[in-house]
Amino acid sequence: IRKLEIELWELKVKGTDLASYTQRLQELALLCGRMFSKEADKIEKYVGGLPDMIHGNVVASKPKTMQEAIEISTELIDKKIHTFAEHETSSKREFENTSRNTQNQQQQHSNKRQNTGRVYTAASGE
Repeated sequence: IRKLEIELWELKVKGTDLASYTQRLQELALLCGRMFSKEADKIEKYVGGLPDMIHGNVVASKPKTMQEAIEISTELIDKKIHTFAEHETSSKREFENTSRNTQNQQQQHSNKRQNTGRVYTAASGE
């Protein structure tokens, strides 16, 4: 039981895997029931293990039940993941557009050189 209690106190979300964290915390809380005399203690432990990117928002929402804390956390982490994915896609599009513009500029510059050469050739041939 002592090892489980230590695991419980050290438990934190790994990356964005909130589901595994939530499940393991609930399992450990059942096994180490005496550690949480009140649901508020369990909520505090749960919120304490959340990643910094959502921790403050969950605390500010003041969840009254464990279920409410889980729902708020899940919603926030999903939004963060979605926002990050959109940002990555947007950045990739901007990079691709920049690359295309650079290639077009290089092609136009190359065409100018060829046209200049043609003009010199045509002028000297007259």
